Amino acid sequence: MKLGGSLERSRSRRRGTRGSPGGRDGFKGFDLGGRLLAAVAGVLLLGWIVGYLVSTQLLFPAPPPTGDLYEVPDVRGIGVASAQERLVGAGLTLGPVDSLLHPSVGEGLILGQSPLPGQVLRPDSPVRLTVSRGPQTRSIPDVVALQVDRARTVLETSGFLVAIDTAESELERGRVVGVVPPVDSVVPLPSQVTLVVSTGPPVVVMPFVLGLEEEEARLLLDSLGLVVAEVEPVFRFGRDQGIVVQQEPASDTELGRGSAVRLQVGQRRAGPGNNEPL
Repeated sequence: MKLGGSLERSRSRRRGTRGSPGGRDGFKGFDLGGRLLAAVAGVLLLGWIVGYLVSTQLLFPAPPPTGDLYEVPDVRGIGVASAQERLVGAGLTLGPVDSLLHPSVGEGLILGQSPLPGQVLRPDSPVRLTVSRGPQTRSIPDVVALQVDRARTVLETSGFLVAIDTAESELERGRVVGVVPPVDSVVPLPSQVTLVVSTGPPVVVMPFVLGLEEEEARLLLDSLGLVVAEVEPVFRFGRDQGIVVQQEPASDTELGRGSAVRLQVGQRRAGPGNNEPL
């Protein structure tokens, strides 16, 4: 082996070790940075694990296993005793019971429940019920003889629905002559109350009585509720004797019952040999 060649290779190795950036000093720097990164990553990972455990175990723990879940039965429209039997049979219990007025559901029947039918609960969970106390009731006030507008206001402010009917009456037109159902009846709200309103006294049409015998005319007028107040004899020849020849009021006149009627009846004058009255 040549001595010169060995010395040259030794010098070359020393130059390369001192001047090369990839030498021992560079490797030591890289090793230190890697260890620092690994330490930071480890600290972060440890912090995440500790935070997860604290949040899931202490702050927001998971609920215990539910076990079996029971479906809530529908108990609406039945009584409380029957509802309790049905709830117990489904593995649940009867919870608080409250009540309220209802216009159409009978007293004692269940209006609602919470939770609703079909939802699921843990065993022995309570179910809250709402029970009807039935409709509100009120007696019908006395509005007879009031004007219809006033009577309607009284009834509507009391919670009733108002309907109107009419009838002939001796009371003046527009006055209430009757109430259906009767006054002081106790009925649920809102019930309909019918007011019977007067159209005034009954009206009679004056008949045509000309040409009738006096007695026949009297009977007809009396049957209609009219009163013959006066019969005036007037001189007539021929077949007009005892016949109605004039009437007051005229036919087709509308009159109230009890109205007075005046008639003129044909008669001969008294003369020599004639004993007939005037």
